[in-house]
Amino acid sequence: MNRPQREAAVRRIMEQSPPRVPPELYAHAVRRGGRVLRRRAAARRLMWLVLCAAAVAFTVWALTVQPWVEPPSETTPPVTGWEGW
Repeated sequence: MNRPQREAAVRRIMEQSPPRVPPELYAHAVRRGGRVLRRRAAARRLMWLVLCAAAVAFTVWALTVQPWVEPPSETTPPVTGWEGW
């Protein structure tokens, strides 16, 4: 099928009247769309809740452990050379 034939076929399809849609299909689509929107909103809220909980947990851990502070030395260094003082 060459380009002019394809264009003619498309024009014929576009000039036809649209097919009839069953009336209950609209109500079903609206219900399903509402359900999808509610699920997305719930998932978004859950993600924010998990993100906030992780931030709080990290903050509490960081304040408790203080990873930026150098840990105290486990052993004292040997002291030599002061016997004669």
